[in-house]
Amino acid sequence: MMAQKTDVVIIGAGPVGLMCAYLGRLCNLEVVIIDKSLEPLQVGRADALNARTLQLFESVGLFDQLHPLGKPCNTSSVWADGKFVSRKSAWWDELEGCFHKYYLMLGQSFVEQALDERIKTLGCPVHRQTSVRDIKILEEGCMTTLSTGETIQSEFVIGADGSRSFVRDWFNVPFEVTYPQLIWAVLDGIVDTDFNKVPEIIVFQAETSDVAWIPREGEIDRFYVRMDTQDFTVEQAVAKINRAMAPHTLRFKELVWSSQFTVRESVAQHYAIEGKVFIAGDACHIHSVNGGQGLNTGLADAFNLMWKMSMVLKHGASKALLPTYEQERKPVALGVIETSGELVRTTKYSAQGTHAEDYLKVVERRAGFITGMGIRYGQHDLDGQRLLDFKLREPVSGELTATRIYSLLDYRFFTLLVFGDAPITADLPAYVKQIQINDESSPYANQLILVRPDTYIAASSALNDLAPITAYLDSVVYPRTT
Repeated sequence: MMAQKTDVVIIGAGPVGLMCAYLGRLCNLEVVIIDKSLEPLQVGRADALNARTLQLFESVGLFDQLHPLGKPCNTSSVWADGKFVSRKSAWWDELEGCFHKYYLMLGQSFVEQALDERIKTLGCPVHRQTSVRDIKILEEGCMTTLSTGETIQSEFVIGADGSRSFVRDWFNVPFEVTYPQLIWAVLDGIVDTDFNKVPEIIVFQAETSDVAWIPREGEIDRFYVRMDTQDFTVEQAVAKINRAMAPHTLRFKELVWSSQFTVRESVAQHYAIEGKVFIAGDACHIHSVNGGQGLNTGLADAFNLMWKMSMVLKHGASKALLPTYEQERKPVALGVIETSGELVRTTKYSAQGTHAEDYLKVVERRAGFITGMGIRYGQHDLDGQRLLDFKLREPVSGELTATRIYSLLDYRFFTLLVFGDAPITADLPAYVKQIQINDESSPYANQLILVRPDTYIAASSALNDLAPITAYLDSVVYPRTT
């Protein structure tokens, strides 16, 4: 049987694998995506999209479809003995260049189903109920053998196949897991309670802070309950909820989904094998759900990786661009683990017995990771930062129309933003889109800003100095190799 040929084989059709496939197809890459499941997720798992993910979704046309389905939430409160203790949301209010200062409480299943439909329309349906038997790295590309007996030759393979990744294990990538002896129940359902429901995250303060109430889309609410044993029943988890909420009571009218998770923490030693096989999402980093960072971090992995593959495969960029994926994303994963680890440990350990309030103080201190808006690549004042979002007025059919800068971006291209009326006559490559913005109120007035496809600033300079822009393209996208 002759091997099928494609640009990228993606193993795993969870949200990260599906996003890799979607972004790859946007960039006109040929993609094959494989998963053992029968269909996209229907219930359960991750429950929130952070502010940065919402920005990224806007840049690739997913925001308008998903946002109406979720429930915005930007406030966390502490309750004890049935009484209100404190409420905080300042970390959202202080975000610059952000129009969605909240979590969108929306189940992972909605993201998977939307992406699954998108890639179908782009001619890339998931090969379901299929697993991988073998991956060989060749002199040119990779050869993947499926459980069906089919073989696929590709330039690259991406393992987005979760915390028990076949790809990571197949290539013996070190992944040393720490178990901090914390086990949680997760309950999703429709509740009946005499507690005055509010659309915010509630952490209950008792001798520990082992119950958190998370609002979800529609009528559903989620509860995280720390059990610290693998042997428990749903009834025991509900009893702990009622203990934390006393004197108020709660019961589930309908239990939609329940599960348990053991807190595990690990980051893969490396994210790439011989520059041809890459891992993303839970395949290369796992941690506590506290702070809601898992899904969001994995999606950001996809946004970082796929434009680099596109530049190599479609625009002749050097393969030396690809190691920057690990260089940029691994430090983020380490920071996420540190953040989620500090959060989850406050639920059990507190010097003053103020577990819930300690938890919110960590959220405030670590807001850059939790909102996603503090993630940056590099230490220059602008270079490596996310592009701030802001309103501007653009001429449309002879009239000035209000819009936002993120609506002008396109994941298929770098964008050179010219903030001023000085003409720029640079001979830019085809993968760079130039936009002139005559708006002195912008945060980048009288500057040139080169924006990467993943909406981070690649390079910046004064209007009369194109050299830093061309130097970035020459040294990073097309680096000289010896």
